[in-house]
Amino acid sequence: MKSPFYTAEHDAFRDVMRRFVDKEIAPFAHEWDEAGEFPRVLYRKAAEIGLLGLGFPEEYGGIAADQFMKIVASQELARAGAGGISASLMSHTIGSPPIARAARPEVKARVLPQVLSGEKISALAITEPGGGSDVANLRTGARRNGNHYVVSGEKTFITSGVRADYLTVAVRTGGEGASGVSLLLIEGDTPGLSRTKLKKMGWWASDTATLHFDECRVPAENLIGEEGQGFKIIMQNFNSERMGMAAGCTAFARVCLDEATAYAKERKTFGKPLAQHQVIRHKIVDMAQKVAASQAMLEMLAWRLEQGESPIAEICMMKNQATQTMAFCASEAVQIFGGAGFMRGIKAERIYREVKVNAIGGGTEEIMKDLASRQMGL
Repeated sequence: MKSPFYTAEHDAFRDVMRRFVDKEIAPFAHEWDEAGEFPRVLYRKAAEIGLLGLGFPEEYGGIAADQFMKIVASQELARAGAGGISASLMSHTIGSPPIARAARPEVKARVLPQVLSGEKISALAITEPGGGSDVANLRTGARRNGNHYVVSGEKTFITSGVRADYLTVAVRTGGEGASGVSLLLIEGDTPGLSRTKLKKMGWWASDTATLHFDECRVPAENLIGEEGQGFKIIMQNFNSERMGMAAGCTAFARVCLDEATAYAKERKTFGKPLAQHQVIRHKIVDMAQKVAASQAMLEMLAWRLEQGESPIAEICMMKNQATQTMAFCASEAVQIFGGAGFMRGIKAERIYREVKVNAIGGGTEEIMKDLASRQMGL
């Protein structure tokens, strides 16, 4: 039975995405993860099929896209089982929306076409060494000096932080709390900016960095929105980021399900395939049940967003539902593989190492529950 949510246009894009992933990513995913990076040319290749432009204004090289087109993109990318590649390749989906939404027209015209064509890389820099989810209390300072802001401070755990040409940076331009937070576009070659590459549990192919700002002079016209509007713009970003993460996590869970199922049919123990042992069959059914529930919740929320609703509590719960499903399926898949699941090279092992970054990034599981409860009036 055909899903009521996907049109022929969605299906056509899914076919394009599937061919792209099968040709340009999947054959190299393990190699790139081991190397700790992927070729920069992949951005241009992704731009050529329209992937980078999804949801951005057409006047800057973007492509109109609804929630379901974005789900297709996230979930087809996840088929490669390499979250680090997906994260860095698509870091502009969190770095550039504030630019498209609130930057000055001349800044949009200069920056967005370069990013959406794959020529330049965009990243978002909010988290600091002293605080992650507590955005309202960030410390990186930006003081006005003539036609420039002078920025000092640090950001950490920044996806694409090593290679990014454009950094959308949350800074403090005013007093304490959310009202003192602003956003600045800081270019990668700005004097005083240095970067330290970080080593991670997973997402090895994604470059992740700590950024050091030492009296960086940033043109005042690079202010995104008005002073003091940064927190509001950041919050507008979160719904989209969390839906994208939920789509990807649900798809990574399905990758674990599919890989474990195929292995269970082939691997023989005690004279018969693993899949003929009841305990293994039940594991696979539990995995399939959780994936189906997560996908249904995701698509229903996407439909509600398309109707103009803003179901913030449900989006928070959706992110947790998806990351918990991913965690369950990755763990069960590795268990089904047994010793082979502990060896690098299979998708489930790589995805198992990537579970925690999804449960932390974009708002921790605990923050999601707290935000959802407040939206529920608790």
